[in-house]
Amino acid sequence: MAGELFTPLRLGSGAVLANRIAKAAMEENMADDGQLPGRRLIELYRRWAAGGSGLLITGNVMVHAEALTGPAGVVLDEAAPLEPFARWAQAAKSGGGAVWMQINHPGRQVAADMPGVVWAPSDIGVELGRQSSRFGRPTAMSPEQIAATVQRFALTASRAEQAGFDGVEIHAAHGYLLSQFLSPLVNKRTDAWGGPLENRARMLLETVRAVRAAVSASFTVAVKINSADFQRGGFDADDARQVIEWLAVLGVDLVELSGGSYESPAMTGRPADGRTRAREAYFLELAEDLVTSSPIPLMLTGGITRRETAEEVLAGGVSLVGMGTALAVSPDLPDRWAEGREAGRRMRPVTWKDKSLASAAAMAQVRRQLRRLARGGDPRPGVHPAVALLTEQGRQRHALRRYRTWLTARRKTAEEHR
Repeated sequence: MAGELFTPLRLGSGAVLANRIAKAAMEENMADDGQLPGRRLIELYRRWAAGGSGLLITGNVMVHAEALTGPAGVVLDEAAPLEPFARWAQAAKSGGGAVWMQINHPGRQVAADMPGVVWAPSDIGVELGRQSSRFGRPTAMSPEQIAATVQRFALTASRAEQAGFDGVEIHAAHGYLLSQFLSPLVNKRTDAWGGPLENRARMLLETVRAVRAAVSASFTVAVKINSADFQRGGFDADDARQVIEWLAVLGVDLVELSGGSYESPAMTGRPADGRTRAREAYFLELAEDLVTSSPIPLMLTGGITRRETAEEVLAGGVSLVGMGTALAVSPDLPDRWAEGREAGRRMRPVTWKDKSLASAAAMAQVRRQLRRLARGGDPRPGVHPAVALLTEQGRQRHALRRYRTWLTARRKTAEEHR
């Protein structure tokens, strides 16, 4: 499966990616009115499309209007108009690359002040010490709610294909709902959806089956999972190896490896030793272990910023290199690499001791750069993390008021049509 950075990658669906560089999903939280993609998201993806990536994966699109990772999240369900999504897909493909929509349900990782539902496999809340109250208290899902959620994923995937996207990536990492079902620390169920790994993986596998049945054979279906949760007793590399084998049988084209959750935010960076390899490719050693047995191509995401590191990832057997923050700072980084150049700037590091606050600040820094790119400006990654976080919190409060109003109106409309 390994190849050079600028060689094509053919997937099981028949799709061919122009090169081995992907813009990994970042949670933009930039929805316009109606929780829809608007001018800002469209221009942002047009900017990335011109930068040389073979694949762009969107930030997570919500399958359930009552359950969002943030108040400015994009929602694609049965009631959403398709035209804004079609314009988004068209812009993302304007440079000749492919675009996949990442589809997601947050489960218990929902802020306490959000309206809607907070669901999880079991009624175990997010544990962040003094910060735990930031999240809602979850209720354990009923079998009927599980089945309905599986169908929501399938419907969103089908509508993404109708809108012109080339594929979907089902998000089962970073502590979101499907990842929660996989985790023995969060999933304490004693029915068919909990217990041994086969049962804990059931919701993910049922979701993949439903999605694959709802889209055409040439439409790419990828899955993002944790190589490990980085929590004692949690989902680990051996679990990931088994899940990858089950996914391969179901026609999954690619598995993206990441790691962590809100409780252990390894995906936003973690203390590492002095080696550049460890500082940049957070999950490379786990990926190199998993790639030896994986029957399908793997993508690795996590801190990659230099061509040398990207080539080392490919040399280890990984098929696709994913980058997030690096492309928020240098949206044309693939073209730079093709010309023998590197990024001209780096994001200011966040060195706060509180991991959850540091993670939130790092995400706020990235979103600040994404908004600049969406306006046609250049990134300014030197902003102080505290400034970025405070600005982001103000934007989130405004977005929350708008989301509450929208959700209330939508519920009223739904009641009137019953």
